[in-house]
Amino acid sequence: MKPAVVKLEQTHKRWATMSIATVRTPDGKIFLRDVEDHGCAAAVLPYDPSRRTALLVEQLRAPQLVAVGATQSLEAIAGLVEGEDDFAATAEREAFEEAGLRLGALEHVATAWTMPGISTERMALYLAEYRPEDRVSDGGGVADESEEVCVVEMGLTDLAAMMAADAIVDMKTLVLVQALRIRRPDLFLSNQTC
Repeated sequence: MKPAVVKLEQTHKRWATMSIATVRTPDGKIFLRDVEDHGCAAAVLPYDPSRRTALLVEQLRAPQLVAVGATQSLEAIAGLVEGEDDFAATAEREAFEEAGLRLGALEHVATAWTMPGISTERMALYLAEYRPEDRVSDGGGVADESEEVCVVEMGLTDLAAMMAADAIVDMKTLVLVQALRIRRPDLFLSNQTC
């Protein structure tokens, strides 16, 4: 016998749905687990290889404010999959909405569970090259979603230094910056010459 969900009771529904799952193990034991569901998401780290920069966004995240009083979170661009969109279309839409950026080719890094102990969310992670002319608007997020997103362009060596100093605290951003460092270490070399 395989593990099975024998009952799923919805307890809350707003932006996210909370449920209690009654699970039966192969040996017949029963236990309860909370399950949060708000859909799947995509994230992208746009980077300019010639200028050695990346575009990130900074915004208020209520859970961080509640937990540690943080008023801003520096992150890779991300958002929820909506309607008929797939992961790639979501990354492209969010890059435009949040950063005013039209992306070309997306480089898939991974699709992974974000919090497998409680959430059903899977997130596709992408890297994408951009050039200054790809910024076609200010971005800033969708007004009726109260996003108030600030676009931040920073040097890749500065971004790596922030990671080393534990100043980047968003998991998707850590993964994407590290993936870029592994795939394109040349972009993180110092510009100093002898």
